[in-house]
Amino acid sequence: MGEPILKIDNLRTSFRIKDDYYPAVDGVSLTVNKNELLAIVGESGCGKSALAFSIMNLHSRAKIEGNISFKGQNIANLPTSKLNKLRGKDMGMIFQDPLTALNPLMIIGEQIGEILLIHGTNSAEKRKERVIELLNKVGIPRPEHVFNQFPHELSGGMRQRVVIAMAIANNPELLIADEPTTALDVTIQSQILDLIKELKEESGAGVILITHDLGVVAEMADRVAVMYAGQIVEIADVYTLFENPLHPYTRSLLNSVPTANEEQSTLHVIQGVVPALQNLPREGCRFSARIPWIADSAHEKNPQLHEVSPGHFVRCTCYKDFHFPDRDKEGNRHVVS
Repeated sequence: MGEPILKIDNLRTSFRIKDDYYPAVDGVSLTVNKNELLAIVGESGCGKSALAFSIMNLHSRAKIEGNISFKGQNIANLPTSKLNKLRGKDMGMIFQDPLTALNPLMIIGEQIGEILLIHGTNSAEKRKERVIELLNKVGIPRPEHVFNQFPHELSGGMRQRVVIAMAIANNPELLIADEPTTALDVTIQSQILDLIKELKEESGAGVILITHDLGVVAEMADRVAVMYAGQIVEIADVYTLFENPLHPYTRSLLNSVPTANEEQSTLHVIQGVVPALQNLPREGCRFSARIPWIADSAHEKNPQLHEVSPGHFVRCTCYKDFHFPDRDKEGNRHVVS
């Protein structure tokens, strides 16, 4: 694994609701290395995108506390003028919805070319050459024609490729992909994921992939961070996480994936939902309400991340007592007479 490109230490991102601030990202610490793909997984509302936008400092009305160190420089509260020199050049982001990420009034060539212009490519001829090269690289057919088209003239998959071209235009050292395959068909999803993987291997960039698709995680990731209610509840290399998941939330997510296993005839459903931001319990295990059959004594009052094996961290001690409601601690099914 390469050297660290991004270090996040005790990051807290809070949003104001009425008169109070509530953390959507609550004490997150992570490291992303060069030539590494870190996947961040979890249900909608657990804070994944809020974390990504915090790293890029794209929240307009959030209170951000803690350290975000990019190549040794704390960028958490960097002035916008200095941050703009990094965003789009050293740090790139693939947004979840390409329609909202693209300007509907600008042709594709101008939108990609603008990023090159901002970061020092002053020659119009060189910018056009680079844009055509990028469109080719992301697999867009007839790039000279697409150069002069508007976003609404392209399909969803083509627009997402344009967003990727914009994100990689200046060969960033850190790439954040926020649900990059949402609402795309399976074939296009596969092509876009292959493209991200190829870019990581070619440039040695560090990649953060935010997704809820565990199949994508298994195929793409080097390490995985599982996020719940604003906190990291488990982090490990991808092999360890799938072979030996420990946190009840991680095990529940994996058990919710449909399989061809005849023994598991019914799909496991995780009880309840992620609480609303203002209703999140700020003390004790945040997942305890969704596993009520586990005794309160199994949970820590102030759950911490414990290193259970090298590089494998789990929050709270409740994983030691967790079992699914239809099984005992050894994993045997209850026999109903």
